[in-house]
Amino acid sequence: MAFFTSGETDFYFEVAGSGHKLLFLNGTGATVDNLKPIIAMLTDHFEVAAYDQRGLGRTTFSDDPYTMADLARDALALTDHLGWTRFRLMGLSFGGMVAQEVAVSSPERLDRLALLCTSSGGQGGASYPLQNLAAMEPEERTAVSARLLDTRFTDEWLTAHDGDRALATLLTRHFTTDKPEPVRRAEALQLRARTGHDAYERLPRISCPTLVATGRYDGIAPVANGAAIVSQLPNGKLEEFDGGHVFFAQDPSAFPRIIEFLGIR
Repeated sequence: MAFFTSGETDFYFEVAGSGHKLLFLNGTGATVDNLKPIIAMLTDHFEVAAYDQRGLGRTTFSDDPYTMADLARDALALTDHLGWTRFRLMGLSFGGMVAQEVAVSSPERLDRLALLCTSSGGQGGASYPLQNLAAMEPEERTAVSARLLDTRFTDEWLTAHDGDRALATLLTRHFTTDKPEPVRRAEALQLRARTGHDAYERLPRISCPTLVATGRYDGIAPVANGAAIVSQLPNGKLEEFDGGHVFFAQDPSAFPRIIEFLGIR
């Protein structure tokens, strides 16, 4: 197992694949282990580095609160550890928020940037406050979580669409399953940092080609939030795909397009 250190935290990370150097930043509560299918799709084309965020997976836990700027420093600490002076960056959902913070703080280090199903905060709009789910009764939380993943996912829709029902069942477990106390505390700290995310006014600092990819039916990070990000970028492009917050698992054209964009020299 491989670790790097940022501040007082020891982070678990993995590097695999060959090609352009790509740092992958995962979503809320996610770890390297449970995103291996996505990472594997990338390692066919890139040398990919991914890690467990603070307190999650095999990364050490601390009760100390932190900010989005701290998370950006963690990401850059890994690239420094690997000796990557320049790299490509892909951020998924919460990881897209961290990626924006990395990009506005160190724009000179990025060759290309892909932001998936994410928001800038501030005047560009915030993603749905996931901490609100904790106050809901289990049945309501399940129904709301499904519609956040994809605004079409009503009971009627899911009854009529077997594939979407299976996807919703799999993914809503992330929001509805009781987790061990250390994981709940780590995720709470992550959500707390997320509430302070606001990169909107600083986005013009990002000069590298940037793809902002969004799902048409995303209830967490709506298309309008992606459009707001692009409006601030000097070299940005918005692309909509047929799906919700996990459009990359719903629209077969999404991942090839993202890989194509990141792979351009």
